[in-house]
Amino acid sequence: MPVGRTLVSGSPYLGVFLRAGERHALVPPSLSGAVGREVSRVLGVDLVRTTVCDSEIVGALVAVNSRGVVVGEGADSKELRALEAIAPVTVVPHRQNAMGNNILANDFGALVHPEISHEALRQIGKALDVPVETGTLAGLGTVGMAGVATNKGAVVHPKATERELRKVEELLRVPVGRSTANFGVPVVGACLAANSTGLLVGRPTTPVEIVHLQEGLALLE
Repeated sequence: MPVGRTLVSGSPYLGVFLRAGERHALVPPSLSGAVGREVSRVLGVDLVRTTVCDSEIVGALVAVNSRGVVVGEGADSKELRALEAIAPVTVVPHRQNAMGNNILANDFGALVHPEISHEALRQIGKALDVPVETGTLAGLGTVGMAGVATNKGAVVHPKATERELRKVEELLRVPVGRSTANFGVPVVGACLAANSTGLLVGRPTTPVEIVHLQEGLALLE
């Protein structure tokens, strides 16, 4: 399966800037043509270039699966139209506004920051059309940064507990592994972009980490 190593605007924290789905990837407008082509090649997706809330950290601000897009308040009408290219968009008003940071989702389920309100949780579940539960990874509520999930597998913070792993496995219905990325960074969701086709990691990520990530995401041939 395709694997790539790159930087976005000089940063190895790809998951902060990129949000990948099965058919599209959200990327910031300033992404270079060369990196954009690498994202398309490795993940097999079409690119949607947009800011969110006038910010380029779209990976941190948006959660997606094949059925829906979830974003907090603040996105303008032009940004919302761009997001609609991926799937129907739901704006979820909440003080925990960085939905990409706070939601770990695939097409089977979603794990959400424990401080998300009951009403917001209901909206997220309806938007993504999956069962949702609150939880943590390694005690962190920012589960979208502490892990990454596709429809084939998931990888989470290396200090996630067995109980947390079981919850992710049962909710997202995929095998779950532990790993770091970017040469020892434990918040793997902040470091990479992935889908069922491929894996794009920050340039400092080591070969050993790449193998662990491939194993967890079921991308080894």
